[in-house]
Amino acid sequence: MLSILIPIYAFDVRPLVRELHRQCEVVGLAYEIVCFDDGSPESFRLLNREIGGLSHVVYREMPENLGRSGIRNRLAEAAQCDYLIFMDCDSGVVRDDYIRRYAVALRPDTLLYGGRVYAETPPADPGLYLHWLYGSKREQIQARVRQRTPYHAFMTNNFLIPRDIFLQIRFDERLRQYGHEDTLFGRQLEKRGVPIVHFHNPLEHLGLEPAPVFLDKSALAIENLAFLLLAGEPVETKLTKVYNWLEKKGLAGMVARLGAPLLPLLRRQLLSRKPSLRLFDMMKLLKLCLGMRERE
Repeated sequence: MLSILIPIYAFDVRPLVRELHRQCEVVGLAYEIVCFDDGSPESFRLLNREIGGLSHVVYREMPENLGRSGIRNRLAEAAQCDYLIFMDCDSGVVRDDYIRRYAVALRPDTLLYGGRVYAETPPADPGLYLHWLYGSKREQIQARVRQRTPYHAFMTNNFLIPRDIFLQIRFDERLRQYGHEDTLFGRQLEKRGVPIVHFHNPLEHLGLEPAPVFLDKSALAIENLAFLLLAGEPVETKLTKVYNWLEKKGLAGMVARLGAPLLPLLRRQLLSRKPSLRLFDMMKLLKLCLGMRERE
């Protein structure tokens, strides 16, 4: 019935896998938990090899890093069950009935998205605050709100999809680095008319990253977005809507030129103890304008 697929990179997945294993055993369904390590340091591999001793758990180590899209496609190809649950390795299960809720809700032609939550209180480490703030304000969204724009609100951290539908679409392996594989996948679902049902069955995002790392990954995501736009992919986000408006008005180039000197100042503010998400949005827009100019 269920193949739970977890791509691993540099994270201890033992608590996650043990809890999923426990819930699957309680529910009593046919299942497997398939975990592929995508080139983690040996210190993490030594820890995670333990999960291979659990029943119904498959653990493999890739000889080279396949990237975020490639590793997920390999997991789906290896899956033996009709329904796939994809989740990020830095997830935490917050409900005792997480597996049961997916098992009861699954449909043969529909993708289910369970959502994402963050800890209620800010992290003790101030260096992690920016990531927590962004996630709490921008990614932790109630299901009824997500359902208003089901394809735009889709993320890849926690979803169930029939295996046959996934294999018709797959993640685009042109995107090897971080960012916007979910945007493109959601667009492909919309083009094919695959329904997305948003409901409340969240996983907690545990893997908060220091602000410099978070900002660097955000920059990589902007590079992916620029690549998709220049490749003619009709991706649509709040950011691309603003960029397309600027481009239509002939202002994108001017914004890139005038805004470039502001980037170090914006980064400094975002690394402070009181980062502004509005300034983060501004930084992303400037980087997209610059990225589009550089790639043309």
